[in-house]
Amino acid sequence: MCGIAGVLSLREIDESILNQMILAIFSRGPDSKGSWVDKNSGVGLAHSRLAVIDLSEAGHQPMISNSGRYVISYNGEVYNHLGLRAELEGISNPIKWKGSSDTETLLYGFDIWGIAKTIKKTNGMFAFSVWDKKKNELTLGRDRLGEKPLYYGWQGDVFLFGSELKALKQHSAFKAEINRDAITLFLRHNYIPAPYSIYQDIFKLEAGCLLSLSIGSPVPKICSYWSACDVAKEGVKNQFFGTPNEAVDQLEYLVNNSIQQQMVADVPLGAFLSGGIDSSTVVALMQNQSARPIKTFTIGFHEEGYNEAVHAKSVAQHLGTEHTELYVTSKDAMDVIPKLSSIYCEPFSDSSQIPTILISELAKQHVTVSLSGDAGDELFCGYNRYQMTNNLWKKLSLLPVPLRVMIAKGLTSVAPHTWNSLSSFVPKLKSYNNIGDVLHKGASVLASRTVDELYLGLVSNHRAPSELVIGGQELPTLLTDHSPDLIGLDDVQRMMALDLVTYLPDDILVKVDRAAMAMSLETRVPFLDHRVVEFAWTLPMAINNHNGQSKWPLRQILYKYVPKNLIERPKMGFGVPIGSWLRGPLRDWAENLLDESRLIKEGYLYPSPIRKKWDEHLSGQRNWQDYLWNILMFQSWLEAQ
Repeated sequence: MCGIAGVLSLREIDESILNQMILAIFSRGPDSKGSWVDKNSGVGLAHSRLAVIDLSEAGHQPMISNSGRYVISYNGEVYNHLGLRAELEGISNPIKWKGSSDTETLLYGFDIWGIAKTIKKTNGMFAFSVWDKKKNELTLGRDRLGEKPLYYGWQGDVFLFGSELKALKQHSAFKAEINRDAITLFLRHNYIPAPYSIYQDIFKLEAGCLLSLSIGSPVPKICSYWSACDVAKEGVKNQFFGTPNEAVDQLEYLVNNSIQQQMVADVPLGAFLSGGIDSSTVVALMQNQSARPIKTFTIGFHEEGYNEAVHAKSVAQHLGTEHTELYVTSKDAMDVIPKLSSIYCEPFSDSSQIPTILISELAKQHVTVSLSGDAGDELFCGYNRYQMTNNLWKKLSLLPVPLRVMIAKGLTSVAPHTWNSLSSFVPKLKSYNNIGDVLHKGASVLASRTVDELYLGLVSNHRAPSELVIGGQELPTLLTDHSPDLIGLDDVQRMMALDLVTYLPDDILVKVDRAAMAMSLETRVPFLDHRVVEFAWTLPMAINNHNGQSKWPLRQILYKYVPKNLIERPKMGFGVPIGSWLRGPLRDWAENLLDESRLIKEGYLYPSPIRKKWDEHLSGQRNWQDYLWNILMFQSWLEAQ
């Protein structure tokens, strides 16, 4: 895994600036760095390397192709590159490879097939920049599902790009003008959805896309070479017609093959293990393929309701992995908070970022590569909110909107803490934490006119974020104004598809990439092998939720290796007790960031609604932890600028 950065400009390029850009993201690739400049063409590429495949100098970047036409700065792994080498050797004269890196394989593919055709043949995760000397054209590319990040944009007469905003900010042309409209998106989603970024005129290249431009044609041309939405529609149209058990066998074959490819590394390798279905499946299949115990890692918390370490340990013991667990205190977790604004180069407020950083730090002490179980929920209908939203909409849609508004008023007329007290007398409600807050949030979406509107409301942190941002208007996204064409998908499938192209790449994968790369740890996600994704979308809902059991195919694979009693338990998020910390040890830190005079002076957020919720949270009237964490992460990021 690596970091990339670069410049296209009519100005003369100072190679020292490229060096500064790459040093800003050096944790992404601390093993070596390099740069390449063509002053006549006005282009410069920079690279920092985390050596994983071919640790020799033959893997050094930027790298020039055999023909001399292409120069690449590349971040990622192409898992099928040996297969591509075999294919290239079958159609070309004998190839004298300089080394064994996938970077060299890509470049030879560019020489023979061209950039677009080569990328379509790959199976991997990546972000790259390529300069075509023949065309005097720059091409940027990103993997199919968006595992690796890539920012870009014109700042005056200079086009900048890089793995993280920290690299772009090193250039003197970078304006650092905060996009107030992007703040509204952040407040709604806890992240800023692609293609936007926190800065004006700086964008994220969307997953599965290639971008090309030149000095003569400066407007970026973006094309999609693979579309998750198209894959979803095609899969639903051509459903798997075999038996459920045949589906399990085919899925196991594909995931096994993905894991086999992703376990190839010239450095120590392991896996994150929470003890849940997804990570346990990945670890079980890894261990089944390995002659030695796989290294597995788990973070534990002493707070009740936030600790999965005991479950992970049971799974690890059964599978015989070399397991390392670390129980961290609330102080250990809170010590991470001051680092968040530098690790996440734009506002990001998924609070599970804290344990993700801690487990990445733990894993890096033992390995350089770690596999994870991410994406199982999005691909196999694992989130409770899918069925909950679907069931709620079926009932709500039978009621006229005015009646639903009246019901909402009735629910919100009772204070949340009163609902919490009453829940102890209702057996079905006893299992819910903070049922009052749940009912109040549910009431806020009762007037929804479509299931999409209902789902957006349920997954929104703020339902009207533009009312909080001074001078900000909400930009159109796939979840609001620009919903993709998903004809043929039912309501649950629509939610899964939207998560696959929004929440997964912009929240889950961002969270893991930045946390791991801050520790110089490469993470790999076997479920995001595009062959697994494409097959998953052919599975009928009757198989994904067979006999009412979510993620049924994954469970059946896992049960071949791990007893049910070690797995079957209520789903637990990878979180920390932010709410209680804000009332306790984090109170002074939060009070400073939420100070009314400070908010007024900064001029980005209206203080009144924020202060009201802060007071309610401190008094215990409401649990506004998600709302407040969202604001605090923006404030903390802003303070660090």
